[in-house]
Amino acid sequence: MIQISQLKLPVSHTEAQLLHKIEKVLHVRSTDITEWKILKKSIDARDKSRLLFVYTIGVRLSSEKTERSILIRGGKNHVSAYSAPEYHFPETGSRELSAPPVIVGSGPAGLFCAWELAMHGYRPVLLERGESASQRRNAVERFWNTGELDPDSNVQFGEGGAGTFSDGKLNTGVKDKFGRNHEVLRIFVQAGAPENILYDSKPHLGTDLLVRIVETLRNQIIAAGGEVHFQTRVTDLLTRTDPLTGEEHMTGVRTASGKEFFSDNVVLAIGHSARDTFEMLSSQKLLMEPKPFAVGVRVEHLQSMINRDQYGPDAPSFLGAAPYKLTGTAENGRGVYSFCMCPGGYVVNASSEPERLAVNGMSYHARDSRNANSAIVVSVTPGDFLPYHQEGRPDVLNGMYFQRKLESLAWREGQGRIPVQRFEDFRKNRPGGIGTVEPCSKGGFQCANIRNVLPEYISESLEQGIQCFNRRIPGFGGDDTLLSGVESRTSSPIRIVRDESLQSTIRGLYPCGEGAGYAGGITSAAMDGLKVAERISSIYKAL
Repeated sequence: MIQISQLKLPVSHTEAQLLHKIEKVLHVRSTDITEWKILKKSIDARDKSRLLFVYTIGVRLSSEKTERSILIRGGKNHVSAYSAPEYHFPETGSRELSAPPVIVGSGPAGLFCAWELAMHGYRPVLLERGESASQRRNAVERFWNTGELDPDSNVQFGEGGAGTFSDGKLNTGVKDKFGRNHEVLRIFVQAGAPENILYDSKPHLGTDLLVRIVETLRNQIIAAGGEVHFQTRVTDLLTRTDPLTGEEHMTGVRTASGKEFFSDNVVLAIGHSARDTFEMLSSQKLLMEPKPFAVGVRVEHLQSMINRDQYGPDAPSFLGAAPYKLTGTAENGRGVYSFCMCPGGYVVNASSEPERLAVNGMSYHARDSRNANSAIVVSVTPGDFLPYHQEGRPDVLNGMYFQRKLESLAWREGQGRIPVQRFEDFRKNRPGGIGTVEPCSKGGFQCANIRNVLPEYISESLEQGIQCFNRRIPGFGGDDTLLSGVESRTSSPIRIVRDESLQSTIRGLYPCGEGAGYAGGITSAAMDGLKVAERISSIYKAL
C-alpha cells in the first residue's frame, strides 16, 4: 500500500474532490485504485481565510508494478510505502495458572486488560468498587441534582473509570511502535464507537457514547468467560512470604464484604482517586514514590469566541467546537498549561469524598454547549506537599493530603457547591458575581473567592498564565472569564514502582494505568492495560 501525506484540500471539499486529488498526486486513474482509506485527518487553520483539511491517505493499486514505480519517484510528493505498526498479542507462555487473573478497577486500564485477556482465554475476574455504567450514571446525576454523594459510585468510581464522565478524548502522546494505540481504537470501534476515531488527529467520544461502549466491552468479557463484579471494593492484599527468598507473593485480595478472590496474578488498575486504597497499600511491603502533578482551576469562555479565534469568523458550522492547547511559564518558573480541554462542554462536580470538592470537564459527543472549558493548572512537586504531611502517615501520601486540603477549602468556599469567580475578581482577590460568561455546569455553583482555596504561589502563577494566554487568544484573560475550582486530580499523586516485568515489589502484583502512575488519559491507560495483559500471557497458558 502507498501512503500519501500532507494532502491538503479546502475544508468544504467533497469526497469526489479528495479522490481526484489522490489520482492527481499518484498520476493514476480511478480504475487503477482498488482501495483507499484515510489514515489521518487534521485541520490547518493558520490562514483563517483558507481553512484546510490535511490528510494522510493509504492507497492500494491494482498493479504492484505501478506501486513500485510510484514509490521510486514519489518522495518529493510526500509519497511513501505504508507501514503501520501491527498489533500482535504474544504467544502464550508455558506456566499453568492456579486461578484466573484478578483485575482491580474497571477504568480504561483494567477494562482493556480484562478484555484482551478474556479474548485469549484467560477468564479474568474484574472487580469494581462502583456500579455499572448505566446505574452509575443515575448515581452521578442524582449527586449533581441533590448533592447526595455515593463515595463508591460517582464521577471518579464505577464502570469505565473517571474517563467515562469526561470529554472522552482518545489522543495520546505515548510512542506506539507496537501498535497498541490503534488496537485500543479498533476495540472501541468494534464496541460501537464511530470509525472516524481511527484517523482523526484529535478523536473523542463524549460521555453519552462512552457509557454504552464500556457496557458493550463488559458484556464481551463475560461472553468470553470472564467475570465482572460491581460494588466490590478491595480492602486488603493477600500475600505469602517465600521462605527461601523472603519475597512477598500475591495470593489474592479481600473485599469490603469479607469475600476473598484468590489469584497469583493481580492487576492493580485503581485510578488516580482511590485514596483509601493508597492508604491501604502504604501499609503493605510495596514500594511507592511521590510524583509531581498539577493543580489549578477550570476556565470557561463562550465557545463562539474560541471558534472565532481558532477558525476565523467565517468558519463553517460543520467544523464543530474548536479546541485549543496552551502552555507557558510563570515568573516563579512553574509550568502553567491547559489540560483536558472540553469544547462545547460542562464543568462538573467530580467529588468522591464527603465535604471535599473537585471539578473536572465533560463533553457530550455533540460538543454543543455554549461554553468551552479547560483546566488551567500549575505544576507542583513533592517539595510542595511537605507542609501537608500528616503525623504517623508515610511521606509518600503527602501529595494526596495536599489534594484533600485544597478540596476541603473548595467545599467550604463554595458552601458545598462549585465555587466560581470572574477573572477580574480573582485578580483583585474579591468575591463577585457572574458576568457575560454564565456557567455551563453539572452540579450547583456558588460565587466565591477561589483565591481563598489555593496557595498564593499557585494563584499568582494562574494569574500570570491566563494573562499570557490572552496574548495568544484575545479575550482568554477577559474580565468575565469564569474560573471554577478546584482542579486537583490531573493525575495520580503517587507511583507504585514496577520493574521491567511490570511487577511491583510484591511479586504477581501488576500496578497498571493512571492510578499507579503509568498513564495519563483514556488511551494511554488502555494501552498500559494491554501491556500488562501481554506480560501475563507471555508467562502463562490460557485456562
